[in-house]
Amino acid sequence: MKQQFALNVTTRAQTGRSASRRLRKANSIPAILYGKHTSPEKLAVDTPEFVRLLKGIAGRAVLIELQRKDKADKALSFLQEVQRDPITDKYLHIDLQEVKADEKMEIRVPVQVVGESFGVKNQSGVLEIASHLIRIRCFPKDLPAVIEVDVTELKVGETIKIGELKAIAGVDYLDSKGQPVVSCVEPVAEIVQEVVAAAAPAEGAAAAAPAEGAAAAAPGAAAAPAAGAAASAAAGDKKAAAPAAGEKKAAAPAAKK
Repeated sequence: MKQQFALNVTTRAQTGRSASRRLRKANSIPAILYGKHTSPEKLAVDTPEFVRLLKGIAGRAVLIELQRKDKADKALSFLQEVQRDPITDKYLHIDLQEVKADEKMEIRVPVQVVGESFGVKNQSGVLEIASHLIRIRCFPKDLPAVIEVDVTELKVGETIKIGELKAIAGVDYLDSKGQPVVSCVEPVAEIVQEVVAAAAPAEGAAAAAPAEGAAAAAPGAAAAPAAGAAASAAAGDKKAAAPAAGEKKAAAPAAKK
């Protein structure tokens, strides 16, 4: 059996928002324990004790033995979800998943990068972690605290996928074999410079085209009013001005001579 942590819990009878608020004011956290073979059980966890537990876990996948104050039997579980207030950062709710020692369980295990990438060391590359958690199936005794990914040979432009991870005894990877885990990419600054350099000639060409069009249109635009004014002056009345407006289209070809 892997390392286990203990957590004291208390069964709570009252539910709802008001009851949860009162519980938090009493420096406790509402929690619930889900079990494959049992009904959900509502619990209360002491906040300072839970904070100490999280510090001991340090982001790893571990088993937690729940010790009920009002029951003699203990439950084996792992942290499924922890909800926190986005503003105050206080703990709002805890979801615990019950497991059995003789049954396989499904759990997400964090990725831990080990080694120094060849691409980072010699090619000025940057590591990108695409999958921070990997879904696995195993017995509780085979649960790994982390999934180690060795990036020593990883070069710029290369990616380590789920199917390339080192096999772990008793552990089945459930994610797609083609799912990327860690990649080594070029520095962002260099990529931006390449994009800017490639776009510069295109922008120059695009700017030149409107300039030529504007220059060609300018004489036509100037000629149209002049022609209209001359026709209006020759006619000497408003009726002659109407045909002059139509002469704008004819004035454009005249400007090209």
